[in-house]
Amino acid sequence: MSKGKIVLVLIIAAIVGAFIWFDLARFLEFEALKTRQAEIDALYQERPLFMLLGYFIVYVVVTGLSLPGAAILTLAGGAIFGLLWGTVVVSFASTAGATIAFLVSRYLLRDAIQKRYGDRLKTINEGIERDGAFYLFTLRLVPVFPFFMVNLVMGITPMRTLAFALVSQAGMLAGTIVYVNAGTRLAQLDSLQGILSPVLIGSFVLLGIFPLIAKKIVDVVKSRRAFSGWTKPKRFERDLVVIGAGSAGLVCSYIAAMVKAKVSLIERHRMGGDCLNTGCVPSKALIRSAKLVHQAKHADRYGLEPSQIKVDFAQVMERVQRVIEEIEPHDSVERYTGLGVDCLTGEAKITSPWTVEIKPSPDDPQAQARTITTRNIVIATGARPFVPPIPGIEEVGYLTSDSLWDLRELPPRLIVLGGGPIGSELAQCFARLGSKVTQVEMLPRILIREDPEVSKMVMRRFVEEGIDVRTGHRAKSFSLRDGEKHLLCEHEGEEIDIPFDQVIVAVGRAANVNGFGLEELGIDISERRTVAVNDYLQTRFPNIFACGDVAGPYQFTHVSAHQAWFATVNALFGTFRKFRADYSVIPWATFTDPEVARVGLNETEAKERGIEYEVTTYGIDDLDRAIADGEAYGSIKVLTAPGKDRVLGVTIVGEHAGDLIAEFVAAMRNGFGLNRILSTIHIYPTLAEANKYAAGEWKRARKPERLLRWIERYHAFRRG
Repeated sequence: MSKGKIVLVLIIAAIVGAFIWFDLARFLEFEALKTRQAEIDALYQERPLFMLLGYFIVYVVVTGLSLPGAAILTLAGGAIFGLLWGTVVVSFASTAGATIAFLVSRYLLRDAIQKRYGDRLKTINEGIERDGAFYLFTLRLVPVFPFFMVNLVMGITPMRTLAFALVSQAGMLAGTIVYVNAGTRLAQLDSLQGILSPVLIGSFVLLGIFPLIAKKIVDVVKSRRAFSGWTKPKRFERDLVVIGAGSAGLVCSYIAAMVKAKVSLIERHRMGGDCLNTGCVPSKALIRSAKLVHQAKHADRYGLEPSQIKVDFAQVMERVQRVIEEIEPHDSVERYTGLGVDCLTGEAKITSPWTVEIKPSPDDPQAQARTITTRNIVIATGARPFVPPIPGIEEVGYLTSDSLWDLRELPPRLIVLGGGPIGSELAQCFARLGSKVTQVEMLPRILIREDPEVSKMVMRRFVEEGIDVRTGHRAKSFSLRDGEKHLLCEHEGEEIDIPFDQVIVAVGRAANVNGFGLEELGIDISERRTVAVNDYLQTRFPNIFACGDVAGPYQFTHVSAHQAWFATVNALFGTFRKFRADYSVIPWATFTDPEVARVGLNETEAKERGIEYEVTTYGIDDLDRAIADGEAYGSIKVLTAPGKDRVLGVTIVGEHAGDLIAEFVAAMRNGFGLNRILSTIHIYPTLAEANKYAAGEWKRARKPERLLRWIERYHAFRRG
């Protein structure tokens, strides 16, 4: 704590101590006020300015230090100064005192509380920044909430001081008038309870509801403004139209159909989107084949003769297609039609806030364009691989995670441009299948979002497997020289030339925001080039939503499905209640070997955000099942709140890390900690025991040493 804070605490403590020591509270009691009313009136008649100023100072001190007696002082204001001047002086004094209490709380408490609980308070902070004035006004109007608590709590939020003061003055005015008016009739009152009758309290409650009604009115006004210039249809053919049949669109359609809404799902290409056709499913099928080749080459680890499996790359890629075809019925038109979804093929374009035009697919020349009217629209158009404008890239030709599945010949020399999850997964796959792979990453390390030691673990495995990992290399240009493809990179001021046969570009993904009518409707695009949405996944039109990769902020299949629930429920039932999309616990995994899985904070993020934490690490190389499987490699790193059994984040590196992380996701989502995981029975021998052992390491580091010494003495005593 700084010297300034220590001094302020000592001053406050001295004033409060004096208040208690000299029993000053006796002067702020109801009976004392009634007894001394005549004496106080006489003093006011004799020295009015002195009484006004003295009263103002006392009121500010009492409210500023949250001392008891504000209600009595308010009555005194009415009794001494009358209704008009009493209301004026009390109104300004109470606001000044409340603002001082607000500032004291901010100065002494906010930094420490925000630093310690910043992750939990993030949603509250955002809500205060957005609607804080409404919340504060409501609290001020309803006298059942202690005003001193409102002052202190608001002090630790991001609310601006001027806004706090102005809203407090306006919000407390009604209560001030009631109390001051009661003070003018002090002689007729028997107690404080006589001021607030049930009818009056009911009136205050109704006043408290007013800001919520006002907020609803503001929302209606905003909606009307957004829809200004558009003609709303009198009837609608659909309750919901979903554009895009990827993960987000499929879940939206499924939910809408389950609650008996009329829903149309429009897809211009293939049902299932990227995940089924070019992303999650084919990449994991390829990873499995590549891992089998790797295990055969290293069969001596299992007491077997190593085998140089002949890789028929074309057959490997055909297997990938068979896997897609086997899973395809889960996302098929037939299945969703059977669920009650109207599945349409074609190019969708939003032509007004309530109409979607569907142009027929080139594959169906006999179909005709049509327009559907709908109450709500969900944009779920996904994303595509981003191809940077590197000179010469079009000349040499390139592959992406979308197009590489057409390959049937294994590239002898392959460059993978990008060190993120997609690039890393593909680099390892192709290297294991026989390509000479060079992975080029402009940043200092691959998997930059993970902690440095995690990146090193994966990179070490890559190097062992023969991948040429070039970090800190910026791709400058591609060229064709004598029929050979070359990549020119810059590394530490030097130019590096890398010859290759094929290049896979895996430097990120760009949201599909063009060609759907967004420009014509003026729907905003964010700085990340995704559709701009609010917390409820609404665009500037309250009935047009966006979810999945096209909306961000995360581009994961499971997050797309998660967002789809919020978008659909808010679209269909938002008139009654809307739900903010919840990103508090988002897990993900990179399916390299070893796998990397994470949920919540890692050390890098915790340090960047100034969040205090404690670290517990368990090495999977010590786990029985991992040793038996020949996969004794990796670790579990758990971040917990200092001195508490609350999980802030977990990173797992190792075999099936993406499966193991689920237990920690459940812990964070449902509010239980490592003690619960430790007390849960885990089957032996399984990889899941690693979670229990990690919890055991956390417990061991916090064992009660003093108690254990006494227990040791107890056992010694029992032995005689």
